[in-house]
Parts: sequence; structure tokens; C-alpha cells
Amino acid sequence: MAGHSKFKNIMHRKGAQDKKRSALFSKLSREITVAAKMGMPDPANNPRLRAAVLAARAEGMPKDNIQRAIDKSQGGDTANYEEVRYEGFGPGGVSLIIETLTDNRNRTATNVRTIMAKNGGNLGASGSVSHGFERLGLIAYPAAAGTADAVFEAALEAGADDVQSSEDSHDIWVGIESLHDVARALEPVLGDSGQAKLGWKPGTMVTVGAEDAAQLLKLIDTLEEDDDIQTVWGNFDVPDDVMAGL
Repeated sequence: MAGHSKFKNIMHRKGAQDKKRSALFSKLSREITVAAKMGMPDPANNPRLRAAVLAARAEGMPKDNIQRAIDKSQGGDTANYEEVRYEGFGPGGVSLIIETLTDNRNRTATNVRTIMAKNGGNLGASGSVSHGFERLGLIAYPAAAGTADAVFEAALEAGADDVQSSEDSHDIWVGIESLHDVARALEPVLGDSGQAKLGWKPGTMVTVGAEDAAQLLKLIDTLEEDDDIQTVWGNFDVPDDVMAGL
């Protein structure tokens, strides 16, 4: 299992349970509303909103739900969400970056701190781990989009910086300013990715053994179950044989 954690990881690992799908839709709706409120409510003219809508479509969110989330951004009763990033360490010395959208910083900070402490992690100061990551654009495709060679060639032609392919997905990393130009260039070749967003690419990976992996994945699962937490990124690498035994 690769080092960054996307919305779909839990569902792939545990199955598409109704409760988790409902929580996933809630997070995606929040991102759509915030993106539409921060920019224009038209995905064609708002790159962040377009990425949020593509992600929602990729997870099977109904069109009506997406439109309601956009419409909500134009109402006067919309909660004022702010983006807050937390950094810390998980089992096995893994570095974690936790991105949140919250309307109550105290609640979110308490929840994140408690979850980390109860699951073998601990929070660090701002900047304590992000120096080991690079802020880039990420375009993710399922493995079925093409062979590793075909995706690499298409990504290189479109202007990508790096491609990491696995059995599950192809992760295409690009400069922040190039994210949506590269995503658009890839669409005729590979289709809509459903995942075009800003991400954190680790500089070095930490290989995690069986005992630490079990606790680490439990920590990430618990973090992602919190309503305020949107995405968890990490520099962990869990070998296939370890994953198979969990």
C-alpha cells in the first residue's frame, strides 16, 4: 500500500459499507461547497471546484447531490469552514500530514490529538514533518486506465514530472501551476481521472513492518472517520506481503 492515503483507501480495504460511503459523501460535499464558495460556482472556471466534482463523480456521488453542494455555497447560512493542517508521527516513525476543513478549530484539534494519542501517534509542531514532503499537484488514475508504460508515456507527453504506478493506481505528480493543464491534456488519452488535487509527495519512504502497519492503518482509519478530516498523507510503505497478512 503506497504512502499517501486517499478517500478511497478505506473503502478498498474494508469494502463499500453504507456508513463509510455516507461519511465519504459528506466530506466530498463539504469540499465542493467550500471550493464553490471560495471561487466561482462553475466548475469550468474554478479549478478547485472542478477537481472536487471529478472526485465526487469518481466515487459515485449522484449528480443531484453534487449540485446541492454547489448551491449550498451561495446561501447565506453556509458554515464558515477553514483549512487547518496538522503534522505528526505515527507508529514506526511514519510522518503524517492531516488536512482538515473545520468550523471549530478547538473541536478539531482536540479530536486529532486524542485519536493520535490513542493509536500510537503524536502531534508535532507546524512544519515538523512537512519539510520532508513536496507540495505538488496529484492526478490519480485507477490501474485499469492503462499499463504503467502507457500511462508514463502519456503523462510525460502531457508535461508531468513523475509517475508512480502500482497494482491499484497510477499517481501522476505535476507542478502546482501545471495541475489542471496536465489533467486536461490527459483526458483525451486516459479519460477523467476523478482525482486531480493538491497533494503532499514524500521525499523518502518508511517501510513499515507487520506490527506497526496494523496500528498505523488503524490510526489512519480512525482519523479518516472523523468528520472534520479530509485527507491524511504519509511517507509509509506497507509491503504487499505485510498487507496480505493484515
